[in-house]
Amino acid sequence: MIIKYTAFYAGMLAVFYVALSFRIIKLRLVHKVGIGHGESNTLHRAIRVHANFAEYVPLALLLLAFLELNKAEVWVLNILGTALLIGRLFHAMGLGKSAGTSIARTVGGILTYLMMLAAALLNILAVY
Repeated sequence: MIIKYTAFYAGMLAVFYVALSFRIIKLRLVHKVGIGHGESNTLHRAIRVHANFAEYVPLALLLLAFLELNKAEVWVLNILGTALLIGRLFHAMGLGKSAGTSIARTVGGILTYLMMLAAALLNILAVY
């Protein structure tokens, strides 16, 4: 079975992940920091945005793939995939600008958590 919807969202998210990686490389060059973040709060936030992405996206994509393999409706896959993509974009924008709370960071986190929770519950229900 082909899991083309998960593949699409994985591809989109991978492009974004690489962009986040390049941002860290650029900041490391600017601040002359090879490991860690030195004294740069901007680099520290960029590292955390990248790490947070790496912490949540793999499991979220796995949940999406399981739904697709279990023949979830296309609209469900697209809503969940879009929520994940937009959630990660908002989170990166919010945390990238400030270590404090922000509307973008909050919306991004909520979209990510809702996507994962919905996908998890739908996968559990798919057994019955």
